[in-house]
Amino acid sequence: MTFTLAIVGRPNVGKSTLFNRLVGKKLALVDDQPGVTRDLREGAARLGDLKFTVIDSAGLEDATDDSLQGRMRRLTERAVEMADICLFLIDARVGVTPVDEVFADILRRKNAHVIVAANKSEGKAGDAGYLEAFSLGLGEPVRLSGEHGEGITDLLQVLMPIADELEKAAEDQPSFEPETDVDVEDGDEELAPRVPTKAKPLQIAVVGRPNAGKSTLINKILGEERLLTGPEAGITRDAISLAIDWEGTPVRIFDTAGMRKKARIEDKLEKMSVSDGLRAVRFAEVVVVLLDVEIPFEQQDLRIADLAEREGRAVVIAVNKWDTEDHKQDKLKELREAFERLLPQLRGAPLVTVSAKTGKGLDRLHGAILKAHEVWNRRISTANLNRWLAGMLEQHPPPAPGGKRIKMRYATQVKTRPPAFVVMTSYPEAVPESYSRYLINGLRMDFDMPGTPIRLTLRDQGQKNPFKGRKKAQPSRLSKHLKK
Repeated sequence: MTFTLAIVGRPNVGKSTLFNRLVGKKLALVDDQPGVTRDLREGAARLGDLKFTVIDSAGLEDATDDSLQGRMRRLTERAVEMADICLFLIDARVGVTPVDEVFADILRRKNAHVIVAANKSEGKAGDAGYLEAFSLGLGEPVRLSGEHGEGITDLLQVLMPIADELEKAAEDQPSFEPETDVDVEDGDEELAPRVPTKAKPLQIAVVGRPNAGKSTLINKILGEERLLTGPEAGITRDAISLAIDWEGTPVRIFDTAGMRKKARIEDKLEKMSVSDGLRAVRFAEVVVVLLDVEIPFEQQDLRIADLAEREGRAVVIAVNKWDTEDHKQDKLKELREAFERLLPQLRGAPLVTVSAKTGKGLDRLHGAILKAHEVWNRRISTANLNRWLAGMLEQHPPPAPGGKRIKMRYATQVKTRPPAFVVMTSYPEAVPESYSRYLINGLRMDFDMPGTPIRLTLRDQGQKNPFKGRKKAQPSRLSKHLKK
């Protein structure tokens, strides 16, 4: 049985550092300035034989209004209610503050299992703060150092009896076996096309400029306020991943920070946020580029879409805030024309209009993502490819630069995700770029692969004269005699 552990505490007490220590990876952004984390980030952690889910939360602020700090606090309190165990961190070098006392009282009411940990306790500087932690009335505190890994064994000793208690309570609950009326044979799996499963969900990254509505869109897909949203631009900092079931499709969806022009980014934290978002794009299978209907296809939008294409990801263009548009037909025509003109490398990719606020268009977005993913995974047989190549060569033979006759003899697909093809040809270095584009456009059209990145490699067919470069053999005496 696995359980959920939420790490909570004031800003800058080291929650994200400890989170990274527990998951064994640098997933959460870490910086000296307080308030870096704003959303809830989940990760798979392991301590000894214990496997559990750990949640990194925003710093608990003493604010209850609708300000950004107030919304962050409500999101953290929601994580406290969801979690099986809460790990309440204080800064041992600062000691127990009045705010810590207020939050200790809140945790006492909201969660049955609360563990107090005095973080940053390395050395003698944390002795006083560790002793003060007893005054919170939440049991014996654990002395920790998330940065140096000290006290992790002590934390494990505290977690084990609680984990056993949770497991025993789960065993006492009645279990129900799901009923199935269809038997799946072992042989059917190989014949079926590759579909997302819970073990391997479809990876989706939602990217775009700040304030395009990425977090609002994901919250609407989830059906709950899971991510922090608001009118302020640049709220999201971490690339948060969430595993959900979207209309029957297991997906892992990444919410990323808004990406501004590189020249405008001066803050170190914003650079880290953008870098985290770019990493999410590289790990995704389908990238949803979210545009604002009021200012679509700005220079930064084009750069983001081009980046996704160069990374070889399947791309879906989604235009958000469609509910605010009055002249929808005229605007849609204008968007399609701009898409064809400004992003020719993604010609044919899905263009979907959505409203993250009302949820309208999410069914179309779901269908477009599945279609783009299917094309991205498509494989074409070698026989069909070579019949196609013969037709392309007959319709438009390759040029003969410098009098060299180029012969293309063979084509095959070497990989998918994205589709990649190799054409065996003579003089591959002499084939102009325009002819390669002609072949790529033919692949898109004839095999129904609109919008997906296609990689085409021209390779030397390797048919060389085996006697080239060898010295001419000297005639023998007998051959000279016969010639006479």
